[in-house]
Formats: sequence, structure tokens, C-alpha cells
Amino acid sequence: MNSEPVARPRSGPRNPVRKHAQERFDALLDATERLLAKSLNEEISLAQIAELAAVPLASVYHFFPNRNAAFVALAQRFHSELWRLAAQPHEPAPQSWQEMVERNQRRSSAYLNAHPAALRLFMGAGVSVQVRNLDMHGNTVLTRLRMDQFSRYFEMPRIPDLEKRLGVALAVSDGVWALSYSAHGRITDDYILESVRAANAYLRCFMPEVLQPKA
Repeated sequence: MNSEPVARPRSGPRNPVRKHAQERFDALLDATERLLAKSLNEEISLAQIAELAAVPLASVYHFFPNRNAAFVALAQRFHSELWRLAAQPHEPAPQSWQEMVERNQRRSSAYLNAHPAALRLFMGAGVSVQVRNLDMHGNTVLTRLRMDQFSRYFEMPRIPDLEKRLGVALAVSDGVWALSYSAHGRITDDYILESVRAANAYLRCFMPEVLQPKA
């Protein structure tokens, strides 16, 4: 009986190593984003991505064995940008944690509204399991960045399971935004306000109403 391991076909994106490969990879992601901003996931093919990026189809297959791998790589790029935004300091410093929650939500929603492909990937119908799992991991990283914000701007008492609470608040906000996307194709100002209300109402169950800002 043959006990050799069976090689499984690659299903995810292949990350570039050299500079030229990175430039081509970025061009393919740019093309994928432009297509996804206007078309449903199932309407996009690797051939379309190759044509729009002016890249040979064989090069596309080198990086992406299928279109879902391209969507996963694009979702990774979106999350990296959202993490970068979350890590930026607030100026001026927020004077209340409720104000910080609202600033964070407006910052993230503005980015998503400026990138329709991100809205479709994270909130549209037909999202793949890989993209959904990546989105959950991205929210975990985002929650930890929000934890750091609280420690940076406020004198924090001990709040049991704060990271878990912030993760739930983030999920609540995502749910409200998904409602807005389903109805309007974007995150409207009304729904941003509703998501802030929902997140703050939930966090008030565990946090004091007032936190002392750090000097």
C-alpha cells in the first residue's frame, strides 16, 4: 500500500516574492477590484481579470488557481488597509469612549463606501467560506487594535472579557451595515448612526459611562 502523501491542488493565492511579481500581482488585484465594483462575484472570470490588467492569462493562473483565490487576495488587501486606518492616532484625542467608537465607525465606513468591491466582498450575497473566514480573522485583528486604542486614550479600569465585548460590538455594527448595504448598496449616514447607537448601547452593559482621558 502506498503511504506517500497525496499532493493537493493549491486553492489559495500565491504571494509574490520578487518586485516584478509584486507589481504584476498588484495590477491583477486592481483589475479584480474594478470588476468586482460593477459585477457580481459569479460573473467575473480569470480571463476578464487578465484582459483588464493587460497580463497573460498564464500569469494569472500562476497567482490565482481560480477566481475565488483572487477574491481572497483582494480581501486580504482590504483588511490590511482597514488595520492601517485603525492604527492611526485620533487627532485631537477623543474625550469619551463613545466619541472614539463613533470616530472608528465613521473612519471604517468611509473606507468601505469608497471601495464598492470591499462592500460586495464582505456584505454581498455569495461570499465564499474562505473570504468569510478571512473576514472573521480580520475582525479579530481589528478588535485587538481597538483594545490598544482604549489603553492609549483612557485610564482603563479592569473590565472582564473586554476584548470579547469589543468583538461583539464590532459584529453588531457589521450586521447593521449589512442591512444598509442590502437596502441601499452602501452604508448610509442613517445606518452609521444606528450602528454607533447599537455598539454603544451594548458596550454600556459592561463599561462605565465615563472613562478618564489620559493626559
